[in-house]
Amino acid sequence: MTQADLWQVLEASWPAASRTAFGPFIWREGAGGGSRVSAATANTLPDVSALDSIERKFTAANRDALFQLRDTESAFDQMLEQRSYDIIDPTLCLAAPVDSFAKSDPKAAYISWPPIAAQRDIWALGGIGSARINVMKRVRIPKTTLLARDQNAPAGTAFVATLGSISVLHALEIAPAFRRRGLAHALMNHAADWAKINGASTISVLVTRANTAAIALYSSLGMREIGHYHYRRKRTL
Repeated sequence: MTQADLWQVLEASWPAASRTAFGPFIWREGAGGGSRVSAATANTLPDVSALDSIERKFTAANRDALFQLRDTESAFDQMLEQRSYDIIDPTLCLAAPVDSFAKSDPKAAYISWPPIAAQRDIWALGGIGSARINVMKRVRIPKTTLLARDQNAPAGTAFVATLGSISVLHALEIAPAFRRRGLAHALMNHAADWAKINGASTISVLVTRANTAAIALYSSLGMREIGHYHYRRKRTL
């Protein structure tokens, strides 16, 4: 898997409401779907004039200037640091072969599309509201959600989509009353099975560096870092 493959599938599996070229940048409208679908990215290293221009565009849109910086963009990162942009949400991209996961238990979870009300309720407990559900609806590659159950009660959910040989799992959430019962493992096993059926050989997840519990979970499943990124937001005085 190349870095270009990774960024392409991340974009396709969690798309912005719109994306347009703006000089050397990609400008995104996120429609409330979070930083990943709202941040601008640079196709090439911008000059000062181009950066000034997109900052004015953010101001005109009444938005904080926000950029996503991938692990190969150190020069642009330094440019933003010098312009008083703070780092937020350093994020790891972890991945493992689908064949490395245990076979899924059909009693533990199942495929569900579109997501049902119980899944929406579980996501809402984790701060995943309708705007992020709309991101899932926008996806145009093979996709599904997964619903985990515990003694017939809806207990956890996740979204997964695949492009070529790579699947990405997003928005894994376990209801508080059902945590520490192995349901996240069950969902990952189901996601890996679904990914394999849909032609993927690798499954990946995104997790912030601050989420040490999730990193421990994914590491226990044999998932390893294949890339990372962070955001830079203009510091307000």
